[in-house]
Amino acid sequence: MKINQRLFDHYGIDTSKDLKIKKTCARPFDTLLIDKQGSCYACECTSWLPQSVGNLRLTELSEIMKSSMRRTLQESVSDGTYRYCNQRQCSYIRDEAIAHGTPESHIKNLRLAIDNSCNLRCPSCRKDMIFHKAGSAYDLGIQLADKINDWLHSYKYLIRVHIGSDGDPFASHIYRHFMTHTPKRDNIDYSILTNALMFQEFHIRVPHIVANLKTLGVSMDGSCKETYEKLRLGGKWDKILEGLECIRVVKNKYRFTFDLHMVVQQDNYREIEQMVELCRRYEVDRLYLNRIQNWQTGIDFRKQTFTSDPEFIKLISQLIKKYHKDSGDLYIHNNVLPRNTVI
Repeated sequence: MKINQRLFDHYGIDTSKDLKIKKTCARPFDTLLIDKQGSCYACECTSWLPQSVGNLRLTELSEIMKSSMRRTLQESVSDGTYRYCNQRQCSYIRDEAIAHGTPESHIKNLRLAIDNSCNLRCPSCRKDMIFHKAGSAYDLGIQLADKINDWLHSYKYLIRVHIGSDGDPFASHIYRHFMTHTPKRDNIDYSILTNALMFQEFHIRVPHIVANLKTLGVSMDGSCKETYEKLRLGGKWDKILEGLECIRVVKNKYRFTFDLHMVVQQDNYREIEQMVELCRRYEVDRLYLNRIQNWQTGIDFRKQTFTSDPEFIKLISQLIKKYHKDSGDLYIHNNVLPRNTVI
């Protein structure tokens, strides 16, 4: 397998660069992401390190882990050049947040992006409803789910399986199939990102997953009925509140971390304080304030100018100072202001 130079050119990645980064990012060593085509990536996000290291439809996962392409990408990080990384999009590089560590010799994080089915069509994410319950995309997703579960049956190291981010795990028939058949082994735990609308109904069908959850994240972009139903098309305010209350109760039983993710945008940035109060009401542990990304869904990004507003910067700064890691209360994680912003 050779580097696909046209792919890197598409993302505007200069593969001859040398970023001279002294810290070694752990992601190419301890993480593998699998997309809906079966392509595997040595990073958390396909646009951060866009070169595939193998395809699960053609090669077993155990062989993909040993691929020469995966070693090549690892070496590009170990030598400090980061020449294949997208420094404009990777939040670790962009925000100077690479955590130094000893590279792992085995996978610790398996990230599944094998189905983008969702019961919502949020304007910040997609133009149309996407839902697979039959046909070629569904069949391929089931095939990938079974291959992944077969591999997990024999994997002996501690591993966290991350489910979601491309669609909703509880709405997706493919993810439901995966969660129903995933092996019940002590070395596997789970992280899920959901919109929470179907959590109350479906979490009881996968008790092993819930009992071994380490993190449950909920994506929610509005803190009142009008904003929520505008930005989460197809969602109902009463239903999401029922979901949050159910998660609060289940969290107190199983003791997983409860995160809430808010894509901060022009239509909701004035509601961040309301979102903080909502988080406290439902015993959320961490609130992630994420900057909106341009996924070519038709949003006019010329109007997304709120991040330069002094009042907005002041508000975020005050909240970050109040709700920090050692506050003993909600922790606010800033992904919306640049890391070098003076607060």
